[in-house]
Amino acid sequence: MRWIHDYQLFLFDFDGLLVNTEEIHFKAYQRMCAAYGVKLDWNFDHYCQAAHYLSDGLRDNIYASFPLLKKQEPSWDVLYAIKRKAVLDLVMEGAVHMMPGVEKLLKNLQASQIKRCVVTHSPDNLVQIIRSQNPILNTIPHWITREDYTHPKPNPECYSVAIARLAQAEDRIIGFEDTPRGLNALLASTAQPILICKAHYPEIPSFIQKGVSYYSSLEDIPDGATIP
Repeated sequence: MRWIHDYQLFLFDFDGLLVNTEEIHFKAYQRMCAAYGVKLDWNFDHYCQAAHYLSDGLRDNIYASFPLLKKQEPSWDVLYAIKRKAVLDLVMEGAVHMMPGVEKLLKNLQASQIKRCVVTHSPDNLVQIIRSQNPILNTIPHWITREDYTHPKPNPECYSVAIARLAQAEDRIIGFEDTPRGLNALLASTAQPILICKAHYPEIPSFIQKGVSYYSSLEDIPDGATIP
């Protein structure tokens, strides 16, 4: 894994990149809808297309697709509280696991003593539970969670906070995201952006033209890769 030594700071998104919590969130939205007798019958790719562009995109897509749900409960805050509880229930049921290639990469970064940080909009209490279930995550010494910044991705504030805290002036920085929304936040930072995803986002070719490196999973990055 020689390519990791080209960078002095690694920045990681969390949900869907390091752990499979994007699948957990999808299942939680299904449970949320089911509580009102509505079947969220999307596949996972449809969910990704609805959820991973704008911060309010999923709310708007669900209400547009299921007007009966909006009639029953017009307050998204009420629905979202049900979804949050469903996420916690799923996490406590042990549904979270590491994404492919994560453990190998984190072990190599630890052995090489390269700076690394998670930058996520997940709350710290949820992150702590997942870390307790997946100890390899505790090799990452720095965590930026929802409580550390104000504006969610695609606003780049979270990455600005991480870079201000951890980067030296001469550091080369690399960042990893799995959604267009997160990637746009990363593109507005000084990090080399890497997109890791299996979802078929139509913007992927345009992201590549902007200098983004794209792989379907972390384990697909060749050991001898040269990343710009």
